[in-house]
Amino acid sequence: MEENKKLVTIEDLTANPAPLGLLGFGLTTVLLNIHNAGLFPMNSMILAMGIAYGGIAQIMACAMEYKKGNTFGTVAFGSYGLFWWSFVLLLVLPKMNLAAAPDNLAVASYLTMWGLFTLVMFIGTLKLSRGLQVIFGALAILFFLLAIGDVTGNATIALIAGYEGIFTGFAAVYVGLAQVLNETYGKDVLPT
Repeated sequence: MEENKKLVTIEDLTANPAPLGLLGFGLTTVLLNIHNAGLFPMNSMILAMGIAYGGIAQIMACAMEYKKGNTFGTVAFGSYGLFWWSFVLLLVLPKMNLAAAPDNLAVASYLTMWGLFTLVMFIGTLKLSRGLQVIFGALAILFFLLAIGDVTGNATIALIAGYEGIFTGFAAVYVGLAQVLNETYGKDVLPT
């Protein structure tokens, strides 16, 4: 005798963590690159954003993406959240006499590795949205420009990197806010 089988579906009612991660990344990136463009010196505002919104918010988004089963979001937000912590530590540890400051070649190596990682992540975005493609493509370019600027000491390249970084950060801010508005209105208000 055949039993009555009922299909149970579980609906995911958790929030989309991507806007939090994108905005944490984007706003912090804009502020750091306003500094890189020479508009104000490195200060505690950038370091605080790196720890809190660039770092902690993205790590929170990473954990939420993990719960949703999104490997790309988990790796992206976790990695870039911890990038911000490592960046702040690179600046703060020498000031606290806890480690020697890295030379330009070491910083260029650091930035190159992040550029290579981001380039591979960009390849992953080719299966995702156009907005993510712009963010990851621009971010890879930013890391490589910053590395070239550090290794050569060329101030013009560093300045170009600063403005390119402002663009990169605003691209992430746009996609994050577009996702918030689209989900709030239940329709595509802005393309992502």
